[in-house]
Parts: sequence; structure tokens; C-alpha cells
Amino acid sequence: MSLAECYESLARMLDYPGGKEGILEECAKAGRILEARDIESPLEPFARFVEERTLATLQEDYVATFDFNPAAALYLGHHLFGDNRKKGAYMVRLKQEFRRHGFIPSGNDLPDHLPQVLGFLAYLARNAEGGARRSFIAECVLPGVERLGASLSTRKCSPWNPVVESARLLCSADSSTREEGKPC
Repeated sequence: MSLAECYESLARMLDYPGGKEGILEECAKAGRILEARDIESPLEPFARFVEERTLATLQEDYVATFDFNPAAALYLGHHLFGDNRKKGAYMVRLKQEFRRHGFIPSGNDLPDHLPQVLGFLAYLARNAEGGARRSFIAECVLPGVERLGASLSTRKCSPWNPVVESARLLCSADSSTREEGKPC
């Protein structure tokens, strides 16, 4: 199990729910990978939440959490810059990074949509671009994920908070990992 697989699993869990079984599989996979990286997985409450809901209820909860509440939107640029010019520059930078590394985003989401960003991190991990990935996380991802997590934690028991927290924990650990064989 790899770092890329963990980023992909978290991305799928934060996408609009398409099937309970798939979400539960991704949750279990991400939990195992986090634990293997010595990161205590906070995903158990999310797995219970998914098990106890119908797909329709999951979809309703997802929309209520992320689509109808700007404070919990999955768009990192919103959390970092609100609606000003700096957000536009941030979006351009994300697109440039995607292009520079040959990443072709799937779907029609904006480049700062967290599942899209996690997909890019998976792509970088799969292509052994550790230095670029760690810099990108530190500069473009972690500050936004931390703000999103803080916003979600103020909501009463947001079921997706453990998934965002898992993304934060993984990004934090990944951005501080040094490449083997390089001096400190």
C-alpha cells in the first residue's frame, strides 16, 4: 500500500458519494496506510457513519455539508483567500503546477477542489516527485486544509471531519518527510 493510494482514497471519500461499499473500501484502505505510516487514523467514526446511512442520506449529508455551506466548501482557495484577486493567482498557480508535471485533472472541478488536489498529490507520489510534492503541500495545500478542518470542527459533529483531518495529518507528515540519502 502506497502514499499515492492513500491520497487517492481520501480524494474518493471527499468526492460526491457514488456508492457505500466503495467509500467503505477506501476508508479501510486509507486507515491501513495511515497506520502503516505511524499516523493514528481518525477514520473509524466516518466508517460507522457511512455504514449507518443509506446512499441517498449520504448524498444529502454531503450536499448539506459541502455545497450549501461556504464555510465548509472543499475549495482551498476560498479558505485561503476568500473572494479576492489572490484567489485568482492561486488558481493559476495550481493549474500551472498541474500542467508542469503533466497532470490532467479528471472531471470539471476547479483546480482548488480538495479531491482534485489530493489526486494531484497521488500523481506526484506515483511519479516519485517527492520534492515537488512536499513543496506544493507546504505552500499550496496544507494551509487550506488546516483552515477547512478548523471550519468543519466548529460545525456540530460533521461526519466528514475525520476525512479532512486524515488529509491534514497525511499532508503534514508527508511535507515534513525528508528524502532518504539527503543530508538534513
